[in-house]
This record gives sequence, structure tokens and C-alpha cells, in this order.
Amino acid sequence: MNLDHKQLDHLLATLADSDIQEFCLEGKDFRLEIKRNLPSPSGPTLVNVPSASNEIAQVVVPPVAAASAPVNDSLGTPPPAAASTKGEFIEITAPMVGTFYRAPAPGEPVFVEVGSRISVGQTVCILEAMKLMNELESELSGEVVEILVENGTPVEFGQPLIKVRPA
Repeated sequence: MNLDHKQLDHLLATLADSDIQEFCLEGKDFRLEIKRNLPSPSGPTLVNVPSASNEIAQVVVPPVAAASAPVNDSLGTPPPAAASTKGEFIEITAPMVGTFYRAPAPGEPVFVEVGSRISVGQTVCILEAMKLMNELESELSGEVVEILVENGTPVEFGQPLIKVRPA
């Protein structure tokens, strides 16, 4: 089995869009192994890939950061929002990359405001990822002290969204 760079790019893009956590593909002259959301090695990984002239080329793949939030296996449901502490406040962070929305729809009331009391399991925002609206539920009770992201703004994995003073 031979893979050219175009096929390898397509394979990696397909795997990136899937829920597959581990993948291994072996050919006569190469081995491709991908592991996601697992503790990463301390340095980059070398992957052997056949070149256009059927020689083996080594590609450096940087380590992937392990997820700080647990994986939820049900489709369309994100893992719960992670919380990190900074002083007396706890930050609710984004469990995925997406677009941050404060309300369920345009013109609807927002889920929380500064000064709102929240409880465990209460929806605090929506993250849209790949056309799916994922409600983020609070893992703690307390008072919303600050909303750190503007409505409709793209957010990164692990980015702080809301500061909460725990109850």
C-alpha cells in the first residue's frame, strides 16, 4: 500500500473530523499511528511516509495536548465545561472549539448575566461547532462575576468563558 501526500492529507482531515481516538495504518514500507486525547509524549513524533519516489520520508508531528475535560461518547453532546480556579473565582472554560452564544436564539433572553446565580446543571451558554448547537452546563453553583467573551465570538478549546464566584 502506498499513500501519496494528497491521500495522506485527505486521511488526516477525515480523521480530524471524526470521533476516532486511536488509528493505526500499516503498509509495506510505512506505519501511521495516531492517538488523540491521550497523554502526549514530551517531544514531537516522527512518522514514516512514502515520498513520490517511493523512498521513506520522515514527517515530524508535534505532540497533541491532552483534553482537560472528559470525553462524552454520545453524538452531538460536548463534554461538560471545564472549570479552572484563579484566586477566589472559578473560570468556566470551553470544552471545544466553536462559536460562543449567550442566548438560545437571536432576540431570546441570555442564559446568564453578570450577577446571576447559577446552579449545577444549568445551561450557561451555547457553543456552535460544525452546525451543532451544544449547550454548556455549569459544573458548579455560584454567582457569575464576569462574562469574558462577546456574543458570536469564536473560542478556542480551554479558553475561559465565564468567571464564577463559587457558592
